[in-house]
Amino acid sequence: MIHAHFGRQNHTMKFLFDFFPVLVFFIVYKLTDNIYHATAVLIAATVIQVGYTWLRERRVQRAHLLTLIFVVLLGGLTLLFQDDTFIMWKPTIVNWLFAIILLGSAFIGDKNLLQRMLESNLQLPAPVWRNLNYAWILFFIASGILNLYVAYSFEQEIWVNFKLFGLLGITFLFVLIQGVYLSRYLQEEPEKSVASSSGKQDSP
Repeated sequence: MIHAHFGRQNHTMKFLFDFFPVLVFFIVYKLTDNIYHATAVLIAATVIQVGYTWLRERRVQRAHLLTLIFVVLLGGLTLLFQDDTFIMWKPTIVNWLFAIILLGSAFIGDKNLLQRMLESNLQLPAPVWRNLNYAWILFFIASGILNLYVAYSFEQEIWVNFKLFGLLGITFLFVLIQGVYLSRYLQEEPEKSVASSSGKQDSP
């Protein structure tokens, strides 16, 4: 029970850590009402995030590395041309890139990317891994479209609010729904283990 509690805490902390640069971006924007100041701080916060991860673990997740590249590239273009279009496109480009990577992994090798990343901690039937992969692909595509809709349909401040609360909220909701979907498979594992143990004990 204690291990499960701390496991959930670790996942929550990682989830919040991933959104740390966006949170800093939001705070600076609210304090200065300036998208360019917020963008400059976003670049710095993302560099700090990736640097801290590397110093602590001596490795950087590909997702964080890709995010850093596009934050520096599109954020730099935003500051260079004083045009917020570049930074507004960043969430969409990153989400669609993740969707493309996951889609490509479904046709390369026997296992998709999600299965390769998570199977050491999560045992699922092959069809479930496939459904999970396609669910994340659809989620990333939809998130990218929704970001563009908000960016081009509403004022800049509303997009900034959406970038933090909207994207964070729908991501959290999606993970929650995914957890419900996977829960029956997670519950089957202990039952199988108990049945296996009982069989061994009954054996002469």
